[in-house]
Amino acid sequence: MQDKKALRRLTVLLIISMVFWGLSWPSNKTLKTFGDPFTLGFIRYILVIVSLVPLLLFMKVKFRISRLGILFVVISGLLMSVYNYTFLQGLQEGNAGAGGILVTTLNPIMAYTLGLLLAWRKPKTNETIGIVLGTIAGIVLLQLWNNLNILSNIGNALFLASALLWSIMSKFSSRSKEFGNPLAFTWWMYVVTLLAITPFVDFNAVNTLMHSTDFKFWGNLLFGSVIVTSFATTMYFYATSQIGAERASSFIFTVPLCAGLSAYFIVGEELKWYTIVGGCLGIAAVYVLNRKVKSN
Repeated sequence: MQDKKALRRLTVLLIISMVFWGLSWPSNKTLKTFGDPFTLGFIRYILVIVSLVPLLLFMKVKFRISRLGILFVVISGLLMSVYNYTFLQGLQEGNAGAGGILVTTLNPIMAYTLGLLLAWRKPKTNETIGIVLGTIAGIVLLQLWNNLNILSNIGNALFLASALLWSIMSKFSSRSKEFGNPLAFTWWMYVVTLLAITPFVDFNAVNTLMHSTDFKFWGNLLFGSVIVTSFATTMYFYATSQIGAERASSFIFTVPLCAGLSAYFIVGEELKWYTIVGGCLGIAAVYVLNRKVKSN
């Protein structure tokens, strides 16, 4: 992507998407009380798939992808289905604010490390500084000096798995434009995700939830499906196809501060000084990692 205006618009949309991701952590923590990961995921991805159709039709996006792209879609969808489980199960076992910090700190670091290994190259100066800043941000946010056994918590271990799955999935989605429209690729990925989790779904539980009149359930479900996944997550995957998985994932460093703030205001988790300091370091990491791109 060489167009500076297009890159600027994409940057703004990515930042907005990251804000929604931060808000999604306490929202999903609330949603998790209504069902298991497969039941909630089944309903969510139906809503995502349906809500994206009018948008793609309006944008005149062709749903067709090349035959080679089918393999990438299937792998991405399967990874997304496993991520759906580890993400929601981690929220049940762990802490929404800590989870948001752990995943969003490790994700870009893992994505950059994976990208460097696959390209078999050394990191550039701005990448080294950005990754170091992001790592320090994670150390501060998680207070590792007081939490050396953080991964002994099963919820946090699941968040670690989520970060790894997401970084791998981002690498596959970054090639989506080679097989057709990136938005169509993402839509088909959601379809595969839905099919993958269907065998594990308790349809009696689905039926019960579908007849629920609880505003807390429907409000958080619609927010997580239509706003967070259909818009924010789809925008992220589109960005990976335009600027690469590494650069797109760097924006995730902005999520911890929003996740901590939203967890404080929505579910009453305590907001500490290290959330603000670490969050600012994460934002600095995003700036450094993308500085060269913006100057092109």
